[in-house]
Amino acid sequence: MHRHPPTRAIFLLVLLLAALPGLGRAAVRVFVTVQPQAWLAERVGGDVVGVETLVAPGQSPHTFEPRPHQVEQLMEADLFWRTGMPFEDAWLGKIRATNPRMAVLDAREGIDLLPEPHHGDDHGHVHGGSDPHLWTSPRVAKRMAAGLAQALARIDPAHSGQYAANLARLTADLDALDREIASTLEPLRGRRFLVFHPAWGYFADAYGLTQVAVERGGKEPGPKTLAQLADDARRSGIRTVFVQPQFSQRIAETLAAGIGGRVVVLDPLAKDYPESLRAAARALAEAESR
Repeated sequence: MHRHPPTRAIFLLVLLLAALPGLGRAAVRVFVTVQPQAWLAERVGGDVVGVETLVAPGQSPHTFEPRPHQVEQLMEADLFWRTGMPFEDAWLGKIRATNPRMAVLDAREGIDLLPEPHHGDDHGHVHGGSDPHLWTSPRVAKRMAAGLAQALARIDPAHSGQYAANLARLTADLDALDREIASTLEPLRGRRFLVFHPAWGYFADAYGLTQVAVERGGKEPGPKTLAQLADDARRSGIRTVFVQPQFSQRIAETLAAGIGGRVVVLDPLAKDYPESLRAAARALAEAESR
């Protein structure tokens, strides 16, 4: 009489097969620069795409250098989704030379880019290129996701329908997030807000705000510039300095003390992309009501 194999034996066989090279792996391996990109990539790619992030939580992409094990992993990547951070240019040539089959998708393609700001102009002029913090606007993130879906379909046409369906759901969610934030910030249109690092340019542009940066071009302000920033903030009624957890709060706290205000931490690099933008909108609304 035929007997079915025990359940335990089947379970062990499945584990063994999953551990064999080439089995149990995602169809496409994608590397991204920062955590918010990873959230977008996971939504678009679903369960057929493996997503790895170079810049870990707490690290700054502006001073980041890939570790040896990350470089080794990139040698096996199918796609690298870049944003324009400085380290990408420094390492991309070396990685592509070793892994020429790796596709590279520039998240800036098709985006109306904002210039990287420098001291003296709230809106910013070109200083070393464009602002790479694209994802802080849900409207820009939607276009980024569409470009990713197209790139994944080119690499893995067998799952193109799945990528398209995932993109449609993500687009609906981003549209809803955009409407929610726009409603929260509508009373603040035309207002200025003070940030240590200018990471919120696309967010500000989307909702009719202006970010005023303390640190620009990677440089902290000197005493004269800091005093001018304090004077401008007092005239504008600004009493909050927004900082990122990846940067020192020392200068921000000095400035906040000078305007009789406070420091509030916002993280544009957080993995929970929707909540990080909601938190920014809530913090701005609360700062304005103080």
